[in-house]
Amino acid sequence: MRAFLFPGQGSQKVGMGVELAEASAAAREVFGEVDEALKQKLSVLMREGPDDQLTLTENAQPAIMANAIATLRVLERDFGVKLTAAANCVAGHSLGEYAALCAVGAFGLADTARLLKLRGTAMQAAVPLGEGTMAVLLGADIDQAKALAEAAAQGEVCEVANDNDPSQVVISGHTGAIERAVALVKEFGIKRGMILNVSAPFHSSLMAPAAERMAEALEATPPAAFTLPLYANVTAAAVTDPEAERALLVEQVTGRVRWRESVLAMRADGVESFVELGGKVLGPMVSRIDKDAQVTSLVTMADLEAFAKEIA
Repeated sequence: MRAFLFPGQGSQKVGMGVELAEASAAAREVFGEVDEALKQKLSVLMREGPDDQLTLTENAQPAIMANAIATLRVLERDFGVKLTAAANCVAGHSLGEYAALCAVGAFGLADTARLLKLRGTAMQAAVPLGEGTMAVLLGADIDQAKALAEAAAQGEVCEVANDNDPSQVVISGHTGAIERAVALVKEFGIKRGMILNVSAPFHSSLMAPAAERMAEALEATPPAAFTLPLYANVTAAAVTDPEAERALLVEQVTGRVRWRESVLAMRADGVESFVELGGKVLGPMVSRIDKDAQVTSLVTMADLEAFAKEIA
């Protein structure tokens, strides 16, 4: 069995998608449709930068999605590999869950772009700049991270945001609490803690205002039926019901990204091969979670061609 994976924030970089757009009309159509949906030249920002503008949450989220869906469309149209024939399930990391849903037909491309633009804007606006942040804990497992977060909170918010793999957990919350946590890492047997260069405390309870805005948006644009099961971030379990997924997408804004558990659940359900579209972020995580899993990252035309030949 095979899972197709869709990366999340942090995988953006200036120049993303350029090779695909130059080589394939399918990719150009994706970028053009996203530009039209957002009424902005996001494709130019992806191609030329500047990096600080591309990194803004409201731009990075739809840009990462557009690049992943362009990669999928090129694979399907130019190399004849259909998602429903090549994969048994899908999953995405944080915003990547929206890209995964777009890939399996739950959302149209234009709606996905608009939802992610709103999601990025709402998450940025939920907490005043400087009041919240995030930190990555290296050499930490989930139990160590939970204990550290509890000790550092001291009446403020300090929560586990991403359980990425057995050696990497991300915490999120008030800036003071996160700074205290980083200062305490050695006491909890954690190798290193680093404050991340992010503009808000994503996947924490401080994101509640953004969750409310997404609830309204998803009421107006609910997911439709999808063609493959999706492993949801907040449950680390397969979901096939659109109404259930709508509620999970709202919960995802404040909830933990249970990526490690999601990969383990897919493995337990028989998935042997993991294919990341448009990035090389999730693949290494999968390898750290289960060294026996087969991992492929599809970024370039050469990657796509080699994959198509491999599964032919």
